[in-house]
Amino acid sequence: MSLFAKAGAGSRNIPVADAPEHRLNSGYDNARNIPMTSVSPLRLLIALAIIVGGGILAGQMPQSGQQFIVVIVSGTFALFMVMQDRPASPMPDPAALERQTKRILYQGRSEAYQDIIDPITDPIMLIRNAKVAAANPAAAQVLGNHIVGEDVRIAIRHPAAADRLANPDAKHTGEPILLVGVGSTDQRWELRIHTLQDGLKLVQLSDRSSRYAAERMRTDFVANASHELRTPLAAIKGFIETLEDPTAGKDDATRARFLKIMYDEADRMQRLIEDLMSLSRIEAEKFELPSDVIDLSELVEEARDFYINSRGKKESEILVHFPTVMPMIHGDRAQLSQVVNNLLSNAFKYGRKGAPVTIKVAPNKSGTMLYLSISDQGDGIAPEHIPRLTERFYRVDKGRSKSIGGTGLGLAIVKHISERHGGRMEISSEVGRGTTVSVLLPIASKSPGAVSLAQGSD
Repeated sequence: MSLFAKAGAGSRNIPVADAPEHRLNSGYDNARNIPMTSVSPLRLLIALAIIVGGGILAGQMPQSGQQFIVVIVSGTFALFMVMQDRPASPMPDPAALERQTKRILYQGRSEAYQDIIDPITDPIMLIRNAKVAAANPAAAQVLGNHIVGEDVRIAIRHPAAADRLANPDAKHTGEPILLVGVGSTDQRWELRIHTLQDGLKLVQLSDRSSRYAAERMRTDFVANASHELRTPLAAIKGFIETLEDPTAGKDDATRARFLKIMYDEADRMQRLIEDLMSLSRIEAEKFELPSDVIDLSELVEEARDFYINSRGKKESEILVHFPTVMPMIHGDRAQLSQVVNNLLSNAFKYGRKGAPVTIKVAPNKSGTMLYLSISDQGDGIAPEHIPRLTERFYRVDKGRSKSIGGTGLGLAIVKHISERHGGRMEISSEVGRGTTVSVLLPIASKSPGAVSLAQGSD
């Protein structure tokens, strides 16, 4: 506040010629409080010419009576010319002078404040008499370039803010007002009002969208994690209570079925906890760029062999394509292996049964990034769901995802690993034809270990 107070006190001085005292005294005799007259140079010259001409003419007259008449007439005309000059302007209205002086002072102070608020990144406005007197570029960008001179209730269309800004008697304690939808529908702002000198109000808007988004994500994460753990626990507890019944416990078929369900639910909880821990570790290391040199083709072959040898997949169900020369990348081997396995697992879960899954690895045209893409031939994903697929616990079809054992964290993990490696993840899908998930990873600047591979293997 002291900064703005200094700005107001240090506004430009008004020149003496513009001061009201000067304008007041210039047209009045202060002693007698009457208007003063002034003689214009042209009228004075004409009067002198008349007097001189009359004197010359009188000198040529033979009789003294005629000379006297000429002098009297010329003097009368000269005096008439002088007396016909206009008096000075009457004294202006004191109230009007005061208003004009204040306007000049306010304008100077607004300009002084403008120099201070312009560099501030938060939107800042100066309000006087419920109108926007000044605004910095940030405010103009959010609220529009037209706001200066407008009623503040038009510039900020919010009932709580408008009432406090337009009311000159409102007390401003600095407590923020939450605004939703100013600038865009999903933005949240905190508005603070500070009272300055000369009836000015300083309005500050602080963007709190990211903070509220993070808080919402945290709340959703806790709620979703609690729900995902509570559901299998409730099932396990229910089956245990059933098996405690002497009658149901003696039925071997019933007991075996219940025990399998309990095992599946416990396994689901274990996967969920492992994914949560994995995501936590990835986020803790997100600022540490991996430095190990990795051959991505080795990780793809390991994942392919695992699904063929341990998951009963046929070789024809996993099609792999590598470039002739495989560029090396810097990375964390365990995390990149997790990326390949997560994407391959999703492709088999959501792809059409018996249809092949295709894995492609290739550099981009500029040779700076290495593409890893895994495609399935499933039902595909509607466009409105794609932007949300990397949100934790987000599922397109919740019932299907749970029935096949998905935790809702797989793509979130892939996204965080990609970002930790300086890359990014892309998702493209066509309903009825399948989905492709791609991960782009930076190629090592020098790849002396680049290996030569066959063009493709099926």
